[in-house]
Amino acid sequence: MAKLAIHGGPRAAEKLEVPQWPMLDKRDKQALLEALESRRWCRIYPGSRVEEFERAFAQYHDAQHAIAVSNGTVALELALLACGIRPGDEVLVPAVTFIASASAIVTSVGAVPVFVDVEPDTVSISPRGIEEAITDRTKGVVAVHYGGYPVDFDRILPIVKQHGLVLIEDCAHAQGTEWKGRKVGAIGHMGGFSFQESKAFTAGEGGIVLTDDEEMAERARLLHNIGRVVGRPGYEHHALASNYRLSELHAALLLSQLRRYKREQVRLKHENGEFLAQGLREISGVEPLKRDERITQRGYYFFTIRYDSEQFDGLHRDRFVEALRSEGVPCSIGYGMPLYKQPAFRRERIEPFLAESSKPWPDYENLFLPVAERFCAEEQITLPHQVLLADRSGLQAILDAVAKIKENIGELSATE
Repeated sequence: MAKLAIHGGPRAAEKLEVPQWPMLDKRDKQALLEALESRRWCRIYPGSRVEEFERAFAQYHDAQHAIAVSNGTVALELALLACGIRPGDEVLVPAVTFIASASAIVTSVGAVPVFVDVEPDTVSISPRGIEEAITDRTKGVVAVHYGGYPVDFDRILPIVKQHGLVLIEDCAHAQGTEWKGRKVGAIGHMGGFSFQESKAFTAGEGGIVLTDDEEMAERARLLHNIGRVVGRPGYEHHALASNYRLSELHAALLLSQLRRYKREQVRLKHENGEFLAQGLREISGVEPLKRDERITQRGYYFFTIRYDSEQFDGLHRDRFVEALRSEGVPCSIGYGMPLYKQPAFRRERIEPFLAESSKPWPDYENLFLPVAERFCAEEQITLPHQVLLADRSGLQAILDAVAKIKENIGELSATE
């Protein structure tokens, strides 16, 4: 009789109950209703909810300045513009990330993304790779806190300082993440966050830019509001700029969600992440990202697992994922490919965005970064962050499911 659920056996993770996402309660509904009935849905009014949220999020994330925007992609675009990135500049970006980390570099100013390999045990941009990729055209680095795991600031900050580069943190996955007791977002020059529906802290859409640099903050405020200066007449515009503003309705929901997130959710996820990581290490072959004492709190988007097929009799990662899903564990393979392999980075599709002066352009189609290639094709398994809100019996059921597959690997090997 088959023991694995994929062959008709009982599911090991039957006890796993993952909360519905996004989470919603009466306070959220009341906050939205009050904003709706105010009939002030745009942030242009004094004392707006958006301003209140900017202050609250900046305080929570240990930053001096915050500029709320309509989504996480334009948060990165605004940060690039405010940091002075210009057409033809090269900006280094990790090869494993969501497309916005690199597309914002192109679409916002016509700059050139240069992909850098990642560290094998953290999936963070490689500091050595940064140093090797720097040219006289390099002006900045977009450092992605992938899955909520922070980059190694101790190694990266000295590099950007030595070469006079700007460091933009992509914090779309990292709400609540701490490095040495300080939350990410303004450790570099600027940081951009996303509040899209799947994120750990969400209002469906929305984003924010953080910085400790007053000059960059003022430029970001100017650019995000169609070139208007705060306190000046409504139809006086001091820069050619777009409209990145966040609505009052989104701000009302974010203020309500923030109370729950910082008081309850982020610490619980951190603790449950530690529990799950320790259990996986004991099984072997399903390694969590490297434990680092400098990470004093980890916000999550993905819980990332590195799968070693040799520990599972050569079983391919995709077949293991199929079996794990059958056991009742919601899992995925992340973004599926290194970012430079996306069709959007083919020469004919990116060329219209780039200035002639920025030639020679990178040959993305023939690029091969070995760690990123192996990680995406063979190793990466992800669990969604809301799994870490389950109770410990549910998390133990995940570990039981993994162990069950390993113990009965012969069933899968026989059907390969």
